[in-house]
Amino acid sequence: MRIMGLDYGSRTVGVALSDELLLTAQGKEIIRRKEENKLRRTLARIEELITTYGVEKIVLGLPVNMDMTPSERSQLCLEFKDRIERRTEIPVIMWDERLTTVAADEIMDELGIKGRERKEYVDMIAAQVILQDYLDNRKE
Repeated sequence: MRIMGLDYGSRTVGVALSDELLLTAQGKEIIRRKEENKLRRTLARIEELITTYGVEKIVLGLPVNMDMTPSERSQLCLEFKDRIERRTEIPVIMWDERLTTVAADEIMDELGIKGRERKEYVDMIAAQVILQDYLDNRKE
């Protein structure tokens, strides 16, 4: 069994996958789309990854404000969750994604990723941070 982590953005979805022991998260890819509400190909790619890697659960980052109130993107993420669940019949767990971009930036600093390259990796690394946080909190 594997768990998939997703970081849903306006034009991208960062994807991470757990190992089979559910100990670590690894960034997998970034799914890109031209328009925010065009999700058919994005959902099809998520389905392909689910089938390929035997994913049984998805953790989706939920953007909330620092005071835990819903952000502007919260409702869009909840709608995305519903679409994934209807299409795949796999449970989607919403996970607080506050400060994941900060953590992703720190990771990229440590890896020496600079400038334009950062845009290429930030969503995937954010998905990895979301999933790793979920995996770590499952153990406690």
